Amino acid sequence: MNACVLYSGGKDSSLMAVMLQRMGIRPELVTANFGVHESWKPALKSAESLGFPHRVLKLDGEVLEDAAKTVIHDGFPNNGINMIHRAVIEAVADEYDIVADGTRRDDRTPKLSRAEIRSLEDRKGVEYINLNGLGYKTINRLSSMLFTLKKEESSIDNSSDYEVEIRCLMDEMGYESGSFFPVHFQTRVTGWRQSQSGGC
Repeated sequence: MNACVLYSGGKDSSLMAVMLQRMGIRPELVTANFGVHESWKPALKSAESLGFPHRVLKLDGEVLEDAAKTVIHDGFPNNGINMIHRAVIEAVADEYDIVADGTRRDDRTPKLSRAEIRSLEDRKGVEYINLNGLGYKTINRLSSMLFTLKKEESSIDNSSDYEVEIRCLMDEMGYESGSFFPVHFQTRVTGWRQSQSGGC
């Protein structure tokens, strides 16, 4: 099967990639980029450390501009991030049979609703898979068993999340992006645990 995982380099999307691989499906890890900042680089390092193929998906900057304007209008990032997530999923669904991501049960954003998932699968003829049945504790336990991890405050230099390029663009537009996005920490995958070396 032709499969991709939307990939940030974090534990959630890495766990999704491993789950697919252990079911006999070798996914390509895909990181979206709009050309404002090379935000894909941390994800590429994580993908290489696990031995998965990685691709940078170049998308129209208009999507990013609309997302930034939405964040500015709303005063918070959720809707803008979801706009990008939907656009990325629509784009990859034209190229892959299986589209997966690391969104989990407790996530608020980015996340597709059940109606959006059904619509995507019906319109595009794809299978969409996420971690919706898994909570934070379970994902932490499983990922710590599989991967070596690095937890740090998220920044434009260590993150491949959608947020990075939105913030860069907002700063270029003269807005202080830090006032719209809360400080948060992320856990980035840096390789396999010794006992898992070589992956599967």
